[in-house]
Amino acid sequence: MKALISVSDKTGIVDFAKQLENLNIEIISTGGTYSLLKENGINVVNISDVTGFPECLDGRVKTLHPNIHAGILAIRDNKEHMKQIEQLNVSLIDIVVVNLYPFKETILKENVSLEEAIENIDIGGPTMLRAAAKNYQDVSVITSCEDYNKILEELKNNGKVSKETNFYLSAKVFAHTAHYDTLIANYMKEKANLPKYDDIITMTFEKVQGMRYGENPHQMACFYKEIGHNNGMLTNFKQLHGKEMSFNNVNDTNGALELLKEFDEPTIVACKHSNPCGVGSDDNIYDAYMKAYNADPTSIFGGIVVSNREIDEKTAEEMSKIFLEVVLAPSFTKEALNILTKKPNIRLLTLDNIDKKQPNSAFDIKKVSGGILVQDINNRLLDEENLKVVTKRQPTAKEMEDLIFTWKIVKYAKSNGIALGKNKQSIGIGNGQVNRIWATKQAIEHGQEMINQDAVKGSVLASDAFFPFDDCVREAIKNGVTAIIQPGGSIRDEDSIKLCDEHNIAMVFTNIRHFRH
Repeated sequence: MKALISVSDKTGIVDFAKQLENLNIEIISTGGTYSLLKENGINVVNISDVTGFPECLDGRVKTLHPNIHAGILAIRDNKEHMKQIEQLNVSLIDIVVVNLYPFKETILKENVSLEEAIENIDIGGPTMLRAAAKNYQDVSVITSCEDYNKILEELKNNGKVSKETNFYLSAKVFAHTAHYDTLIANYMKEKANLPKYDDIITMTFEKVQGMRYGENPHQMACFYKEIGHNNGMLTNFKQLHGKEMSFNNVNDTNGALELLKEFDEPTIVACKHSNPCGVGSDDNIYDAYMKAYNADPTSIFGGIVVSNREIDEKTAEEMSKIFLEVVLAPSFTKEALNILTKKPNIRLLTLDNIDKKQPNSAFDIKKVSGGILVQDINNRLLDEENLKVVTKRQPTAKEMEDLIFTWKIVKYAKSNGIALGKNKQSIGIGNGQVNRIWATKQAIEHGQEMINQDAVKGSVLASDAFFPFDDCVREAIKNGVTAIIQPGGSIRDEDSIKLCDEHNIAMVFTNIRHFRH
C-alpha cells in the first residue's frame, strides 16, 4: 500500500506517518511535509521521484501529474484500468492525506494583499482530494487530523479501511472543498466588485457550537458563524459563567444586541423572546439598568440583558435580585462577577467591540418554503437632513432627544410596532400587532400598568410605519403624548397632522420606515 501525504496543517502528521510506516505502508510526500517527515526519521519518497518531474513555479506545480492522478483514480476491479496502469508503469495510491493552503487564515490577516491571497489558493490539493473522494471504493482520503486514529484502527485491525468509512471520508472531502471554494469565490467576488445579488449566491459558515435543541425540544439545532466580519458580532462572545447557550438564548440575545448597537451613551436593553421590553440610557450603567428594569419589571424576569458598558458591583447587586437568563457586556468588574456567579444558571457573556455594527456588505437571510429571502441588513436609522417637522409646533430639544431615542427602539420592535419613551427610558412597547391601533393601545397600557398611571403623560411616540388613519394619534393625545415620530407617506397623513395641530402636538416625519417581520 502507498500513502500520499501533503499537508499545510501538520498537527499530528509525524506520529501518523510513523504508524503508517510501521504498517509497511510506503509514504510519498511533497515540499515542507517531505522535509518534516524526513527530519523525523521516516522513510519517505519525494513526489518528484514518482512523477519524474521536479516541483516547479515556486511549488505551484508538484502533484498535477498523471503518475499521481492515475494512481489515485484507477478503479481496482476494472480490468482495463489495471491493464493501463501496468502499461504506464504507474503505482497505485491507496491513501491520500491532504489539507489545504490556509486561504481563510490569510484573508483574515490585517492588510493582506491580493497577491498573497492568490498565492494561498491551493490547486493541487483540492484536485487530489476530489480525485480520491471520487474513487472512494478503493482510496481512503483524509482532510482532518481528527480522522487519523479512525483510519489507523481499521488498518491495524482489518488490514484495510472499510468501504463505509471511505464513503464517510469522501463526503467530508466534498463538503470541505465546497467550503474552501466558497471562501475563494466570495473573496474574489468582493475584490472584483461583482454584483452583490448575482444569479447564484453561495454562502458558507463554520460551526460555533452544537445545541441540545432548537426553538422547541423536537427541533435539532446548531450555531454557525460567518467567515470574517466577526469583530463585535455575537458569534465572538466569550462565556464566563453559567449553562450553555441555547438556540433561544442566542436568538434573543442577538435581538437585544442589535438594538444596543444603536446607542453611544451608557445603555441597557432588556429583551424577551427577541422583543425589547425595557430600554434605558443614562450617564452611568447603573441608572441605565434601573430605567430598563423599571420600564417593565414583569417581562424582564427570565429575560436577556445587554449592556454597552462594564457591569459594576452596584448594577450587579440589582441584577442579582431577579432571575435573568443572559447578561452580555463588554466586561464585568471582579466584584460584579463575585455577585453574579453565585447564581449557577445565569449565563454571563463578554463581547469585545460591542458597539461595532455589521458591515453593509452583510446579508439578512430569512428561510421560506423551498428557498431563502436575502436582503441588505437594516443599517440605517434615519437621515437627519430628511427629518421634517410637519406640524405647526416644533418639538422641543428635550422632545427631539426622546424622539430619536424612541425611534431606535421601534426599529427593533416587531411590526406593527409602537414605542413610547420619556427621559431616555422606554415607557411602553407594542410589539407585533396585526393593526397599528392595537399596538398603540398596548404600548400605552403597558406604560400605565408597568410603571404608573401617569407614565405616558409627557412621553413621545414612535411608529415603525405610517399611520393609515388618525386613530393612533387620537389615542396618543388622549393619554398625554406630546410628540410623535413616524415615517409619513400615508394618503391620510393630513388627518393625523391636523389632529396634532389642534392639540398642539409636534409631529416629525423620518421618510424612512422600519418594518420588522
